[in-house]
Amino acid sequence: MPVKLQAESAGGCYAQLPYFHQIGITNTLEINRERAIDYLNTRDNVYVFDGFAGWDPKYRIKVRVVCARAYHALFMNNMLIRPTEEELAQFGEPDFVIYNAGQFPANRFTTGMTSTTSVEINFKRMEMVILGTEYAGEMKKGIFIVIHYLQPVKFGQLSLHSSANIGMEKGDVTLFFGLSGTGKTYVLLHHTSHAADPNRELTGDDEHVWSDTGVFNIEGGCYAKCINLSAEKEPEIYRAIRFGSILENVVFNPSNRLPDYNDVSTTENTRCAYPIEYIPNARIPCIADQPEQHHHAYVRCLSSHQKTSGTEDGVLEPIPTFSMCYSAPFIVLHPGRYASMLASKMEVTQASCWLINTGWVGGKFGTGSRCPLKYTRAIINAIHSGSIVSATYTTYDIFGLQSPTSMAWEDTEAFEKERIRLANMFAKAFKGFEDQVDSAVKSAGPTVTI
Repeated sequence: MPVKLQAESAGGCYAQLPYFHQIGITNTLEINRERAIDYLNTRDNVYVFDGFAGWDPKYRIKVRVVCARAYHALFMNNMLIRPTEEELAQFGEPDFVIYNAGQFPANRFTTGMTSTTSVEINFKRMEMVILGTEYAGEMKKGIFIVIHYLQPVKFGQLSLHSSANIGMEKGDVTLFFGLSGTGKTYVLLHHTSHAADPNRELTGDDEHVWSDTGVFNIEGGCYAKCINLSAEKEPEIYRAIRFGSILENVVFNPSNRLPDYNDVSTTENTRCAYPIEYIPNARIPCIADQPEQHHHAYVRCLSSHQKTSGTEDGVLEPIPTFSMCYSAPFIVLHPGRYASMLASKMEVTQASCWLINTGWVGGKFGTGSRCPLKYTRAIINAIHSGSIVSATYTTYDIFGLQSPTSMAWEDTEAFEKERIRLANMFAKAFKGFEDQVDSAVKSAGPTVTI
């Protein structure tokens, strides 16, 4: 529908937050904002979608998306929470606005700009401006950045890069932390499917808030990888790809319009965005009680994972790296703040904590292999049933973690070398954050000399 937009002064630049990457200066923000609105005003049709970020009405924010492509509007229709007719009629003014003029480039000669692509968030105006990129995921990431600021600062609640599910019988809640490529969506959907476990419901696959009353999903949809997708291996995701879903970077046959999920000629990072109700075991509304299973505060503050070829450009084999709170691209506050909030939640709820390796086992890349999904599911089942507690454990001297006595690596000497190397990586990476975390978090780190 035609919508006339008025360009105004941006009235301020990015909030001065220590862990938020700032692009440009106040004048640059004003120029890019006006450039985006001017472009949108030249379009015959502008698409506007109003939705919510956050299922809990007490903590959600109202988001308005203004864009020039129906594709972008449909993407956010899937990823945000869709209002009812009554909620839409009473929507009023949004708390946050996205101006997506991604088809139009930024002026790279503007002071502070280095390319024709610009993705900017203004916390004073509560706006996001996109120029020079049509990647729809920028809007999803932008909302997550805003949530990572507003939930701790405005609402006093903890934002999480995690998936979650709920036991139907006991109502027990499990959070699965991890970055893209670590199996968050894949493991979760298999574990909540009718075939794998008909006794658990899905609340969401990627973004949650742990509030003072429980856990709620930020999004209204899922954003799943499609590489090598098949009805046999991933039936839930496969069946969710139907009318209304969005496929990204997927090659298809133009004559019969059938997608080829095995074709990686464009990229291995192929994706699908679909409403969460397309998953049979989804709990609507996506709200749960207090969790019973999650990760450790130190590991969340400085989390280790593997860059994988399906998610990272130019990566041909797994590379150890770190991501603060599993959310390095999104967090705007010091990671110690999120870690302290997590520790407090753990203490209040007396929730248990498990670290599950979905990466390489039996040896480093080239020797070992990625942990099979059936083993991961078996571990999660044992956690939920409580049977894992009766296993025999040993405490490793470096990390201080209790692990089952059975060893997956045949080469114990190689295992010790890798364990010490990883501990040194943790200690070195943590140096940049230890000045703003308490002694309890510091002492949870590996005991090793760099």
